[in-house]
Amino acid sequence: MDEERREGSPYPKADLTLRGLARLADFTIAFGVATSFAGVGPLVAAFYLLVADGLFHGQSPGKKIFGVKAVDPVTRAPAGFQESMLRNAPFALAALFWALPLLWPVFFVVGLPIIAYEAWRVWDEPLGRRLGDAFADTQVVDAKVVAGLPEPTAPTS
Repeated sequence: MDEERREGSPYPKADLTLRGLARLADFTIAFGVATSFAGVGPLVAAFYLLVADGLFHGQSPGKKIFGVKAVDPVTRAPAGFQESMLRNAPFALAALFWALPLLWPVFFVVGLPIIAYEAWRVWDEPLGRRLGDAFADTQVVDAKVVAGLPEPTAPTS
């Protein structure tokens, strides 16, 4: 990740409790989807996890409920579907490992460490940017902070 870009974020680190509750809500939705649709449920749940942050302009249902938002810290634009898919790919992969009984050993060897590493990054990284955020050039922020910042101005030549 580019150090200049990281230091240039206009946003403080989002509240970790709100982020955790938002992620728990999204995992709960994914779990419900995975168990409700025989056969294709796990695939639909993984797809949901991939695109969730693009559903409400940078907010998954969990993020919307708990007031956090995924944004590009440079442009201040909300994350779209492309950014959502990049930042949530690690979780979707772990969810697929968990949802398919034949892959449970892979979940415990690969999926849980992915989730643990992502959680550690959120806690340890100064802006709370996990690996998925580095992939997508995003940051999760308090949605009220985003609303309170002035719009970025176009660079003058």
